[in-house]
Amino acid sequence: CVLCGRTDDCPEKYGEKRTYVEYNLTVHYYCLLMSSGIWQRGEEDEGVDGFLITDIRKEVNRAAKLKCNICKKKGASIGCVAPKCKRSYHFPCGIHRECIFQFMEDFRSYCWEHRPVQKFTDKEPRGASQCTICLDMVEHLPLYTVLKSPCCKNAWFHRECLQYQALSAGIFFFRCTVCNNKDKFQKEMLRMGIHIPERDASWELEENAYQDLLHCYQHCDVKRCLCKKGRDYNEPDSKWEIKRCQYCGSRGTHLACSSMKSWEQNWECVECRSIFAKSGKYSKRKKRALATSEKTNGTTCLLEEPPPKSPRQSSGSPRNFLLQSPKIMCQNLSPCSHLELPASNRVAMSLSPVMSNRTWSLKQKHLREQRREVCNILKELKVQVKTKTTRLNINAENIWSSALKGFRQRSFSPSNTIEVNFSNCKNRSNTSTASKHHFFQLLMLHLQNSSLFEGSSGKNLSLDFQAVKENLYFEAGKMIAVSLVHGGPSPGFFSKTLFDCLVYGPENVRPALEDVADVDVAQTIQMIKYANSLSSLQSTLQDCCEFLTAAGCLRPVTSLCDKNMLVNDILIYHVVKRITLPLESFRQGLETLGVLEKMQMHPDAFSSILCHKPERLTAQTVCDLFTIHSSSDVNKIKGADFWMGYLQDVESGESVVTFEDILLFVTGSCYIPSIGFDPEPTIKFLHIRYPIGKRLLNCLELPVTKTYQQFKNKMELTIRNTLRVERE
Repeated sequence: CVLCGRTDDCPEKYGEKRTYVEYNLTVHYYCLLMSSGIWQRGEEDEGVDGFLITDIRKEVNRAAKLKCNICKKKGASIGCVAPKCKRSYHFPCGIHRECIFQFMEDFRSYCWEHRPVQKFTDKEPRGASQCTICLDMVEHLPLYTVLKSPCCKNAWFHRECLQYQALSAGIFFFRCTVCNNKDKFQKEMLRMGIHIPERDASWELEENAYQDLLHCYQHCDVKRCLCKKGRDYNEPDSKWEIKRCQYCGSRGTHLACSSMKSWEQNWECVECRSIFAKSGKYSKRKKRALATSEKTNGTTCLLEEPPPKSPRQSSGSPRNFLLQSPKIMCQNLSPCSHLELPASNRVAMSLSPVMSNRTWSLKQKHLREQRREVCNILKELKVQVKTKTTRLNINAENIWSSALKGFRQRSFSPSNTIEVNFSNCKNRSNTSTASKHHFFQLLMLHLQNSSLFEGSSGKNLSLDFQAVKENLYFEAGKMIAVSLVHGGPSPGFFSKTLFDCLVYGPENVRPALEDVADVDVAQTIQMIKYANSLSSLQSTLQDCCEFLTAAGCLRPVTSLCDKNMLVNDILIYHVVKRITLPLESFRQGLETLGVLEKMQMHPDAFSSILCHKPERLTAQTVCDLFTIHSSSDVNKIKGADFWMGYLQDVESGESVVTFEDILLFVTGSCYIPSIGFDPEPTIKFLHIRYPIGKRLLNCLELPVTKTYQQFKNKMELTIRNTLRVERE
């Protein structure tokens, strides 16, 4: 290391040891942070995390004149900040001599004589207790190696244990292991020299750690599958859309194969149904409904003999897998990642009934009109955006934390033009437009699958007290508002109930059973709703007495008709009243740039982008998106024919390129933003060899060719290779 002169490579003690061959430079990260004569004058991607190489050289020269008060060698770059103290030392020497280095604010350093100490009162119990991290004994003495919790009287730790815990947990999860306090605990530990890195926990950064939760089951398991294209065929928003078991999510059926009239109907596989039957809590009315729905023209639709379930089901209790938290259940039933499947294969999760082609086309036409209206409204809001820029440094592998940090920085303003720089991306050529589109897409996908929302399709707000405390619901609303105005994708995952709460107020909303994400709560409400006698209703209420008390719905029931009002009150409590704090915070976030006000003025229009998934790209949609300009009418007519023919090939699957690839090549975005593109996409036919996508102008320059096959070959070669190079 050029600062301390040691070759030790111990990240826990000295920080990461980095070598830069091009600069002939090796340095410990902590040695650099703590050096007294250097500051971060560059951006995070310049030099060594913002420390410019020229500044590092100057600091090395400055330190070469100073002698370490501990090892007596030259190169002591760190000085004690206490007034009149002239001690200097190397970072490793300071650690050995029990100096304290504060990894916050001005990165101060204190020598062994002036270091901060924790106060011990005479009433403090002497003796020893267990360190709650390593479980070894720790003595209650005012030593450098011992630290006391500021929030718990009897919590004592080894300094080394706390440091390892902080490095593993990161700033978002490092807290007192006894009382779970975060703010007070972190503040004291930083004062006492514990380094808490500003990153997510190590277990959250493990690559593909939660990959299994993103897998979406798509297979029809009905014994007689009616689909001619096979059991794996899935066509969203049609009778051939695959519906998964609402409880386990690991079995599926086409809507038509189980005679389901709409996506709103719940479906259970045979195994889950048998578990409910054995539990004795499957109401007779429900059984009759299932028996009816399983018959189609006299033919019984039976599931194939189910294979053994995955190990997640406990052998002790067949219902254990149904009792997971709403968060886990939501993850198991969540739709596939938009980043892993092309739009044509995605499962559309909007609650739309299976209907005739005419009715369906009318509905889509109405949605398109509403989306055009939203586009114009958002363009009005965009007038507020200034030319002054705010740069966000984003880590794609930790999108939420880096986005949160960017939105909370002092220089951030929603009315500034946003530039996005992916800090873990080596290619800097597409940082403006393409990076911003990609950032908003990743952010909306993260929000959809985050613990702030619950539900498998149309989502409502969940109740997360830690998120309320950290004001995350406000930040989520703010991010959605900023995304809409700055050209991001529409969320498309709001439930009608959540949307109505935001627009009309929670007091004017009547939630439905489908809004309840917790399986046990939904089952309880179902049992009350379908009770067919007063005695069975009273018995059910007695069984769930604690739940009703918590909901404020415990009351004497004297007739069977009382159940309807009771069910309504339970739904209002669980879906609306329970989340009053998150809802209010979320509303305040959506007020950013005037988005909520426009939602309340134009509810039908905004419902089309907040409650419905974007329309799948088609040849006609992409063709209408581009305006063709040409210097020659002949070229224009001939080129337009080739262009439209190519789009039809893409739609029919006869091309290796997708519509998303074409949009990405031209605009830097694989989706059409709710606000539309600015400037509007155009096409020019020129005498050039290969297609050119000019992203700053949203202009696609196409070559004039003699045959259609030449045109198609050039399109596919250029688009595939360009996008492949960008991904690499």
